[in-house]
Amino acid sequence: MIDLREVVKKVETVAQRASQFIQNEQKSFSEKSVEIKELNSFVSYVDKTSEELIVNELKRILPEAGFITEEATVSQSGDYEYVWIVDPLDGTTNFIHGLPFYSVSIGLTHRMTPIVGVIYDCGLNDLYSAWKGGGAFKNGQPIKVRTQPGLDKALLATGFPYRDYGRMPAFMKLINSTFYRTRGVRRIGSAAIDLAYVAAGRFDVFFEYGLSPWDVAAGIVIVQEAGGRVTDFSGGGNYLFGGEIVAGQPWVFDDFMELVQESGLVK
Repeated sequence: MIDLREVVKKVETVAQRASQFIQNEQKSFSEKSVEIKELNSFVSYVDKTSEELIVNELKRILPEAGFITEEATVSQSGDYEYVWIVDPLDGTTNFIHGLPFYSVSIGLTHRMTPIVGVIYDCGLNDLYSAWKGGGAFKNGQPIKVRTQPGLDKALLATGFPYRDYGRMPAFMKLINSTFYRTRGVRRIGSAAIDLAYVAAGRFDVFFEYGLSPWDVAAGIVIVQEAGGRVTDFSGGGNYLFGGEIVAGQPWVFDDFMELVQESGLVK
């Protein structure tokens, strides 16, 4: 097994460089640079250039690894033991509108199990990182999920689907249930930041569907290493590629999963 601690240190530097580029471009960014990939899914030269920067640096760190990237700036096929999963700018819509909630997310998997996660919260200049068995950190300081029992004391986070509306009735039923059972629900617009905030104890639970692996790969490791739980909507393990995730602190997790079951979201 590779030295994950050393890998994380190097990836942190890569994430910081990418964030610096993104923030510099924000100062003069124009919506004229935006392309539409599909319904409500946007991309610009900032996403693509950030990804190229990240991929080139990661190749130096672990030359034998494969890649799964949002903007497909690298094309690879084959059976790789290690695979980087990269979102060069998570929260592109926020970035376009000048909202300071966007991030760089870099995950590393070993045989498709997440083992390294680094997330840079560009708006607050906070760096979250973790490696399997090594704990979770924010700006170099250890972090843990919240340890407050009771859904009535929980603050939740979610993301609204922007292209897959087939499960919206069940999703809205779940949202409605949380209004009566929790302290509220927030929607930031970056799944990576939501997961980092669960790990840091800011949110108690994050849940969303319609996701891609690059949205969650890094955050999965960070939440788990901070003492949190991660499942799909049915309580299983298909959360990296299954398009849905629940991540949260253990003291409210089971109670929240009961709401998920009652909502009809489980396929």
